[in-house]
Formats: sequence, structure tokens, C-alpha cells
Amino acid sequence: MSLALRFALRDLRGGLTGLRLLVVCLFLGVAALAGIGSLTASINAALAGQGQTILGGDIGFDLNQRAATPDEWTAMERQGRVSQVTRMRAMVARADGADAVLSELKAVDDAWPLYGTFTLAAGGKRPGSGEAAVADALADRLGVGVGGTVRIGDQLFRISGVVAQQPDGVGSGFTLGPSVIIPATSLDATGLLQPGSVYETHYRVRLPRNVDPQAAISTVNAEAPQAGWESRDRSNGSPSTSRFIDRMGQFLSLVGLTALVVAGIGVGNGVASYLDGKRAGIATLKALGASSRVIFLTYLFQIIIVSFGGISLGLIVGALVPWLVTIFAGNVLPVPPSLGVYPLALAVSAAYGMLTALLFALVPLVRARLVAAAALFRGGLGDQGVSGRWVWLAVGGIAGLIATLAIATAREPRLAAIFLLAALALLGLLSLLGMFVQRIAARLPRPRHPLARLALANLHRPGAQTGRLVVALGLGLSLFTTLAVVETNLSGQMASSIPAKAPSFFALDIPSEGVEQFRSIVTRQSPAAEIVTVPSLRGPVVAVRGQRVADMKDIPEDAWILRGDRGLTYTDVLPAGNRIVDGKWWPKGYSGEPLVSVDIRAAKALNLRVGDMLTVSVLGVEVPARIASFREIDWSTMGLNFGMIFSPNALEGAPHSYLATIALPGGAGVAKENIINRDVIRAFPSASMIRVKEVISSLGDLLGQLSAAVRVAASVAVAAGIAVLVGAIAAARRTRTYDAVLLKLLGATRRQVLAVQAMEYVVLALVVSGIALAVAAGAGWYLATQTLDLQWAPDWPVVLLTLAGGALLTLALGLIGSLPAIGARPARALREL
Repeated sequence: MSLALRFALRDLRGGLTGLRLLVVCLFLGVAALAGIGSLTASINAALAGQGQTILGGDIGFDLNQRAATPDEWTAMERQGRVSQVTRMRAMVARADGADAVLSELKAVDDAWPLYGTFTLAAGGKRPGSGEAAVADALADRLGVGVGGTVRIGDQLFRISGVVAQQPDGVGSGFTLGPSVIIPATSLDATGLLQPGSVYETHYRVRLPRNVDPQAAISTVNAEAPQAGWESRDRSNGSPSTSRFIDRMGQFLSLVGLTALVVAGIGVGNGVASYLDGKRAGIATLKALGASSRVIFLTYLFQIIIVSFGGISLGLIVGALVPWLVTIFAGNVLPVPPSLGVYPLALAVSAAYGMLTALLFALVPLVRARLVAAAALFRGGLGDQGVSGRWVWLAVGGIAGLIATLAIATAREPRLAAIFLLAALALLGLLSLLGMFVQRIAARLPRPRHPLARLALANLHRPGAQTGRLVVALGLGLSLFTTLAVVETNLSGQMASSIPAKAPSFFALDIPSEGVEQFRSIVTRQSPAAEIVTVPSLRGPVVAVRGQRVADMKDIPEDAWILRGDRGLTYTDVLPAGNRIVDGKWWPKGYSGEPLVSVDIRAAKALNLRVGDMLTVSVLGVEVPARIASFREIDWSTMGLNFGMIFSPNALEGAPHSYLATIALPGGAGVAKENIINRDVIRAFPSASMIRVKEVISSLGDLLGQLSAAVRVAASVAVAAGIAVLVGAIAAARRTRTYDAVLLKLLGATRRQVLAVQAMEYVVLALVVSGIALAVAAGAGWYLATQTLDLQWAPDWPVVLLTLAGGALLTLALGLIGSLPAIGARPARALREL
């Protein structure tokens, strides 16, 4: 081993010529995995480290449409200092009523915030009675500043400052408007808290040191068993943010693994090309008595040393990713990453890199070890088979280690296992396709044209690189096309989900006694407006089939109806865009046992059946209902859709408000929208008007950011795919040079030689394109619908154009890679070959 190591180090003194591809491939794969792992770990560390600030306390209890009773308050107060925050949507208008903006209203008590610091821009102060602090976006929109006046509900408020930072802002999740903060003592004066108004009351508790948060939550729940609130602790301050980060981290990890698997193919091609160039040295060593073991260890040490360098560079770049993202895109992250080095993410990435290098380099190394010196002097390493059980046991063992590492470190082991099986199946499919192309090419009749005859012969002759080229082309085109599928699916998400006739407004919190007045206000300005109103309540599901939701250990991902408060309604008419798929709808005037109809997706996630019992809590009162039917909901109508619809006798007695959609006729214009918005708010200060175009714009921005993240991450995999293709071309360079020299000696021009190779690449690209399109469609569908939870809406013309562009790019790379072979001087090439 010492002799082999000495030979390896001496050989490397001559530079890395021939091993650069190995370094590039490992660098790309490891950098992608290390960067994704470090960024995900840094954000999760930030969420965990700032859990108290994000949540606003050590433990929290959330109620919907009611405040805590004195007994419930006392139960929380026994655990520590309590803060109360009331959140709701509200329209904030200029004092003259000229404009109004939907905002997120937060009424805070004197104890808020329990953790963190509430800061205002220069010149501002914490709002007192009759004062409000507003977000800068709200101040800009209304054209008011510190000292100005705005109207919230029935009350005028003086602006005391512009919000610079609110510590628990991340825990609020997605909001439909800029925030405005007022003292809790001023909330009643607004008149916004009407029967049926939609609002949330958040209680946060700061515990004494060394008190276990979960134990404190259990104690409070035991003392207030009928509260029906949602509780959580500082370890899960923002569940929606954590789920988003975990889901994106899983997706990006798959992208990183893809880059590494693709890079592994490049490693194999690069090592094969490198060893082919070392054939003279290998032959000389063997002729001088070097054993096959020494040859194998010499080049194995070289591969390990060079791989270590490429992996180290990838780890350095990957470790810097959280800093780079913070500098260039920190404003789009939910929380600033906790900057630091994350050894676990780097160690896992390094292990992936080294195992991948060994896996794909082992067979070329063994092939060089087994070839006799005489054969090496006669020609290259060739494509001799690899014998020996130990070789395949080693390959299988390394592959098993990679699979174990991928599954063990994945957040969703099942998804990682599916990915590995799919990658293995794709490589196997492309390998079989390469063999099939060779066999078909050998059996086809010989074309009359000599150039076409040469191109066909190149596909099946001894030593043909068809197998490598098919794998390289297939991986490259599959990656290009998959990226196009995911990209167009993201960009087409909004277009496909917006109906041709979308509502202009959503109206919230319309008093039940003011529905007719609301209709008359709208129709006075736009007689042709289409208005739909439905009763609106909110409340959490507290029990399913008699089992308390609080006692469920694992809630399925699609069981969204169990997460927090849900929108509830009642009606005896099946809404438009809903279709009964199981059970039946109740008749008009039904007065029997309370019934409920449930969204079919949520029902499947919970394995519900018609006849099961479902219990919701409305204003602290638990309402059990029997499931009468399951509905398939067309959410793309942008109508007033509900996951749970009750029979009228179940909820109509509870205090509630109404929701409405307003669809204005085409050409109504912004001016008319502003008038309707102003008149409704003047008549119903407690109501909120949501402009659909603004919501769509906000969601479009989010999808744009998501698309950018996917594009940046996937570009690494695409770059690895290009490196693989370059490696396949490099591996065949010696053979190509030999062919070009002989053809030129026989009278062929450079253009003719280039035409022969172009025909070969065109045939392979056409054959592989069909496989690439099928792979991209399947992978894109799974990534979009199962990982990112989006609708399936790719733009196929763009996808096909991308596939065609990728094929042209591979053709261009192939021809560019052939130029050195075509330009080789015959005399020198014949001496060296």
C-alpha cells in the first residue's frame, strides 16, 4: 500500500489533467447537498432558537370568536405571566373616508410582548388609548404619517408610530394585509366585535425557569377541560412555517441527491477517460512487474485524494450558502437563518460524495486492474467485462450504504426510498435502451450514402460509446425537461386556478341583519353585479369518531380540517362547484339529527366513512354532527367553498355573520370598485373587503419566490447533467480521434467527419427524447403534486420547446467536443494512438 500511495502521489505531481471532470462533478453534487442541508438546518435552528419570540411566550392557547373565561384565565395565570392579543381582519380608512385598506388588526395588552422587543421607526412611540401603530406599507397606501388620523371601525385613531419590528410577526403566518396595532382597551370602541365576527384571541404565558412547557400545557388543559382551544409550546412557535421549511427542505434535498447521482455518472465517465489516457503508464508498470493490486491501489488512492479535494471545495461553498442567501435573498425568508457551521449537514454531504465517487469509480478501476500489459500496449482499456464476486459485492455494499444514508437522514423516508428506486430504474432503463439501440443499429440495412453508413456503424461497432452516450443524453434531457415541467407548473399555477370570471371582492363579517342592505349598496353602484352570500362561523374540530383531536398523536398531512379553526357554514342547497361523491345531501327543511358534509380529500386522509361522528366547537359550545356525505370541491372557482358544510338546524341558532362574493361586470373599472369598497365600509365598519386581484398578486409573488428557489437549486443538477455529457464525450475522445485520423487519411474532409458525428448524436437525441419526456412528466407530476402540494398545470408547449432546446444543446456540446479530434494531425495522432 505504501508503494501504491507513493506512485499515486508522484503521478499527481503532473497535475489533474483528466481528473478535472471528477472534481467538477463531485463539487457540484456535494455543494448542492451541503448548501441545502446547511440552509435548512440554519432556518430550523433560527425557528427553534427564537421559538419564544416567534410564539410570543413559552406556551400559547388560541381561541376563536371568544375570549377566555375567568376560570380559564386563572388556570393560565397560575403557570406564569399572561398576555392577551386579539387578531382580526379590519378595514383601515383615511379619516375622510377617501380610501380604505384591508389590514391585519392586532389589539395588544400592556404585557405584550412577553419576549422580544416591539420597535417603531424613528419618531414613533408605543400606541396608547385612541392611538395606533401602523405598518409602513399601510401608511404609504393611505398617505398618512405619524400624527395623522385613520378610522378603524367606528373609532378614529391617531397614528403614534410606524412599525419597524413586531417580535411575534412570523408566528402570525400568511396575512392578507399590512398590520396595525392598537391597545386592547381601545378595541371595544371600534365596534368590530359583533356577534359572529371572525377574530382570534391568543393567550401567551411566560413560564418560570425550569418549568416544562408540555407539563404546564397539560396542567392548564386539565383545569380547563372544556376550553376547546388550540395549544402549543415554544418548540413549535410557527407550525405552518415549520411545515413549509421541512417540505421545501425535502424537495431541495431530492434535487441535491439528483445532482449527486448525476454527478456520479460523470465520475464514472471521467475515471474511465482518465484511465484510458493512462494506459501507457499502466502497461509500463505491469511490464516492470507491478501487480494488479498495486495498479488498482495506485489509481484508487488518486481517485480518493482528488475526490477529497472536490468534496472539500463543495463543503466550503455549501457551508457559505446560509450567508449568501442572507445577503442576496434574506428578505424573502420567514426568519433570518441562524448563521453558523452545521457539522451534521456537512458530514452527511461529504459521506454522500465519497461513497458516490467510490461507487462509480470502482468498476473502471477494476477493469484497468484486470487487463494484461500486452493488451494495454495494443490499445486502450476497452470495455472488458469485470469478473469477481468481490467487485459486485463491493458495489452493492456501497450502493446499500448510500441508500441507508439517504433514507435514514430524510424527513420523509418513504419519499427518499421512492426517489432512489426511481433513480435506479431510470439508470437501468437508459442502460437497456443503449443496448437496444446497438442491437437495432446492427440489424438495420446499410444505407447507400457513405456518411450515413458510417454514422450507423458508429452506433454498434466494437468499442462503441453508445451506452455511455445514451445514459448521458438521457439524464441531461430528463433534467432539462423535468425542470421545465416544474417551472411551468409553478408559473401556470395562478393562471390555471383563476376562473375566467373571478369575483372582484370577498366581503367578510357582514352583520346577519345587514345582508339586504349590503346587496342594495352594491347593486346601486353596479346593478349587474353578481352577489353570493353565505353564513359564516369558525371553530375547530375537537373530536372525530369520539376520539379527541388533542389526543391524536399523528395527524395526516392532508387532514387539514383538524389544524386550528376552520371556516364553517350551513345551507340546504348544494353549492355550485361541489359534487357529492358518497352519501347524499339533506332535503330542504331538514330538522333531524345534525348532519355535516365533508371534503373528500380530508375524509380520505382520516379514513372517514358516511355515518361517522364529527364534533366542532363553536363559540365554546361543542356541536356533534353525523357525516351525511363527502364532496369533491372545485376550489378553482374562487367561490365561497367550505371543507365542512352543516345542515341548517346544526348551526343557524349560533351568532354569526355572513361572507359574500361580488362579481362586477367586465369594464367596471377601479373607480367603481373604490366606490363600492368605500360605501360598504361606511355602512358596515366591522366588515372587511378583500380585493381578489391583490390576493392573487400576493400569491403570485410567493409562487415567484418559490419558482426562483426551485430554479436555482435545479440549475446545479442541470449543470451536473451537462458535466456528465461532457464526460461521456471526453471518454470517447481517443476513439473519435482515431476514427477522424483514419477517415482523413482516406480522403474525408473535416466537414464530412463532423457530419458523421452529428448524425450519430441526432439519432441518439431523437431516441432518448421520448424517454426524457416520459421521465420528466412522471417526476414533475410527483414533485408538483406530492412534494410541493400544487395543482398539476404544466405548459406543454414550453416543455416541448425546452426538450428540443436541450436536444440541440447536447448536439452542440457533442460537436464542440469533437473538434479536437477532428483537428488532430494524422502523423502525431498515429504515433500517440
